[in-house]
Amino acid sequence: MHTEWQLQEAKNKLSQLIKEALSGEVQVVTVHGKPAAVVLSAAEYARLTRPRRGKLSAALLRPDIAGDDLDLSRSPDTGREIQL
Repeated sequence: MHTEWQLQEAKNKLSQLIKEALSGEVQVVTVHGKPAAVVLSAAEYARLTRPRRGKLSAALLRPDIAGDDLDLSRSPDTGREIQL
C-alpha cells in the first residue's frame, strides 16, 4: 500500500513523509492529481536496484564471467537414428 501526497503538502511535511517512507510504506507525490514521484527508504531502493545473480541472459551474454554455476557445454549425443 502507499500514501499519496500533493506536492505542496509533501514540501510542507517533508519530515513526516520521510519518516513514513522509512517505516516501509511507499509515498507517492502527485502534481495536479497525477503521480509524479515516489519516495521510499534507501534500503528498499537498494533492494530494488541490486544486481541479480544467476540470470540466464547475463550468463549467455558474458559466459566468461558466468562462473561454475551454469554448464554451457553441449552433449556429444547426436540423437537416435531413424530411417526416412
